[in-house]
Amino acid sequence: MGVVNTTPDSFSDGGRYAAADAAIAHGLALMGAGADILDVGGEATNPRAVPVDAATELARVLAVIAALVAAGARVSIDTTKAAVARAAIAAGASIVNDISGGLFDADMAAVLAASDAAYIAGHVRGRTLADVFGAEGAPPTWQEVASELAARVAALPPAVRARTWVDPGIGFGKGSDPAGNLSLIAHAGDLARITGRPVAIGASRKRFLRVLLEAAAIRPTEAALDDATVGASLAAVHAGATMLRVHDVARMRAALVSFTNG
Repeated sequence: MGVVNTTPDSFSDGGRYAAADAAIAHGLALMGAGADILDVGGEATNPRAVPVDAATELARVLAVIAALVAAGARVSIDTTKAAVARAAIAAGASIVNDISGGLFDADMAAVLAASDAAYIAGHVRGRTLADVFGAEGAPPTWQEVASELAARVAALPPAVRARTWVDPGIGFGKGSDPAGNLSLIAHAGDLARITGRPVAIGASRKRFLRVLLEAAAIRPTEAALDDATVGASLAAVHAGATMLRVHDVARMRAALVSFTNG
């Protein structure tokens, strides 16, 4: 899954693809590099991000989604808002990637039930991003994440549940401490077993990787973070994850080919 941020304040590439034509070109490049899915987002979800309303989010993503779908891409909409998910599905998105797992908008399950879109249910604690990042002082264990995700999956309509992935929410309320985030990666297979659903991992360029690099006296450049992302993502695949969300698709694809052939 390749990341297409249309936001001005993304933690990684904020503003680089804010214009629709730049986002479309980037998505096509990720497709060419081997992305199976393009994850288009119109609202940043980092600790410093400014929340936006549904209208702003839709203005950023709809033309991008339509163009990428027309080009043959399988597109995911990265949103926590049911209204945005509904419009994105109408524009051609076939997956809803919701970091809140439905906690931010109670109407999300109904939107999914009225469509045939797949769902990625992320793990957070809280009803807003401020709640999520405010709770980082006491991050959950992998067992707690698994239990809470299982409960969210069980609460979904059966038809939606059958097309749901789970995402432990690396970095979302887990802070920048490597130990807790790496534990979630190492237990990807256990998360799949306990929830009964396949697991997606989004470790790309996250804060805990920056901490690991700095601890090793490596400057956390974008390239270094992408190298660290490959290592974390391969560990997730080895543990049982079956979807990876990354910024540098070419680097990840090459590593996966080598990993699976080796």
